Amino acid sequence: MAEELIILPALVLGLAIGLLELFFIHADENFKGSHWMGHGIQAAGWAIAAVFATMNVEYVLVLLNLGSAPIISNPLYLQIVIGLITVIKTWSVSAVVGGAKGKGMHEKLWHILVIGALVVAAPYIYSAIEPLFPAFLK
Repeated sequence: MAEELIILPALVLGLAIGLLELFFIHADENFKGSHWMGHGIQAAGWAIAAVFATMNVEYVLVLLNLGSAPIISNPLYLQIVIGLITVIKTWSVSAVVGGAKGKGMHEKLWHILVIGALVVAAPYIYSAIEPLFPAFLK
């Protein structure tokens, strides 16, 4: 692993995606009180972890010993898998929480897909904005 881990940018972008999901949750699921905030906190935590993984995909490949796996050893494929896991996880949590209220799925599919796409795109977003904030995002 010759490259350094990208930590601060992953935290910043993960938190931004997590906050976006928090707004989506608030708009879609109409939570009140601690249920809304609890769902939002776990969503933001997952977003930070998922963005860290997509931005440090080479590290994740080595950590999970997937470097020799024929398909997943491609960094882009692993980023897409992480995005799909994010979509499935978000969809599932939303269905469970919505189901507890007796109304089923509340979070809009396109909101969930946007979150998954942003998780996959985070390394590329960072590459585009990094020159604008070199002192902060390093």
